[in-house]
Amino acid sequence: MEALDVSSMTGRVLDQLRAAITSGELEAGRLYSAAALGEQLGVSRTPIREASHELARLGLVEIERNRGIRIVATSVEALLQGFEVRLMLEVPLARRATRHAQDDPGIRRRLTEVHDRFREAATAEDAELTLRTDRDFHTVLLELSGNDRAAGVLREQRDMVLESGVGTVPTSRTPLECFEDHADIYAAFMAGDEAATGAAMSRHIINTASLLIDQESRRRSEFHDHGVADRLRGLLG
Repeated sequence: MEALDVSSMTGRVLDQLRAAITSGELEAGRLYSAAALGEQLGVSRTPIREASHELARLGLVEIERNRGIRIVATSVEALLQGFEVRLMLEVPLARRATRHAQDDPGIRRRLTEVHDRFREAATAEDAELTLRTDRDFHTVLLELSGNDRAAGVLREQRDMVLESGVGTVPTSRTPLECFEDHADIYAAFMAGDEAATGAAMSRHIINTASLLIDQESRRRSEFHDHGVADRLRGLLG
């Protein structure tokens, strides 16, 4: 029971640190000691250290021995490569999930349940919950494709963006606008139209990438003029 409690505490701390990075509360480039973070979150150093190792594995922080963690600034190239991976994997997997759903009504129910939670969070204008349910929507759709390995890779790519401090909600779009950007994906999936699901997913990924890069270009000069949409569309032939 004690091990479970420690694991649960570490998970909560990890979520809190992710949220702080996403909101910009923990600033890129700054060094934060485990003691200071523990005091801020009201926990001991142990769950801070454990959560920090996971954040480091994801490339979101650098651990400086006996000093703490430094938040890593996400580069434009890292973001673009992540979106390229999503286009190459997530689009065909979304089509496959749509095909699988035709043989099992339970599959459609799973996506509908998370879609409903997504809508509730967006309608309530809860930015943090909207981002989580957005991630859940994609996660469930990928799980329904039946390729666990690819789903795991894509989950990490999405987490990297969500946790990098450059999320589009609420900076570049409202929670409701984020939800509505998934409407054609859900409609195509429920209609059993594989091609339309793939096209909708492509549009959504490119739109999100464009919003992110444009958003960051307003405060970071290295994000300017990267031709995001053209580069990503080039992958689709």
